[in-house]
Amino acid sequence: MTPAVSRRLHLLSAGAAKGLVQALAESFERDAGVRLAATFDAAGTIRDQFLAGEPCDVVILPAAMLDALAAQGKVEPDSIAPLGGVPTGVAVPSAEPASAIAGVDALRDVLSRATALYCPDIERATAGIHFVGVLKKLGIHERVAGRLKPYANGATAMAAMSRAEPIGGSGAVGCTQVTEILYTPGVTLVANLPDEVGLTTIYSAAVSSGAGDPALARSFASLLTGEATRALRHQGGFE
Repeated sequence: MTPAVSRRLHLLSAGAAKGLVQALAESFERDAGVRLAATFDAAGTIRDQFLAGEPCDVVILPAAMLDALAAQGKVEPDSIAPLGGVPTGVAVPSAEPASAIAGVDALRDVLSRATALYCPDIERATAGIHFVGVLKKLGIHERVAGRLKPYANGATAMAAMSRAEPIGGSGAVGCTQVTEILYTPGVTLVANLPDEVGLTTIYSAAVSSGAGDPALARSFASLLTGEATRALRHQGGFE
């Protein structure tokens, strides 16, 4: 390994951007002569890791979180740029039939009949917190709470659901951000949550104020958010 390749660029990212980062990592590492060390998890967990001092050159979080970090001097304000909005969607294991979800009544029916409800952390993950709120708004939270299967993040939840065995009825149903559904093998996106209970989260990238190589960090952040990767972001579920 040459000395150039021994350099590391540290990325802390909410799970919604994992597919995008993985699609770009190999070419960026080759072109920049750098090794990308990336950590993905629920947004709240990533924010806490960042504030705790985990090595970080570029951070990807919901835009509101990055604005708060910029106000604290933790990220460079002029480096913040949006990747796009990510809707929250409903998924099922690919081997199972998908029921149409054309509105809140259909959603209530699908979730009520599900034998297991897979979702990200219901206290730290953006989609997990929202999903619990949806269940309450639909008036079925108490009825289905025992079927909730929360995981640390959406990707882990979807991977677990892909391995789930149907227990009768309609089997497993998952809810997380669309990007996490699309990049997880073995699960199928059924639909975005209906508008009445929907959530689209704007994600942005920013350069850490403590970046070891600010120019390299800005280069990667620009690649993630720039015009050259717009089609890739759209394909992966960013709006």
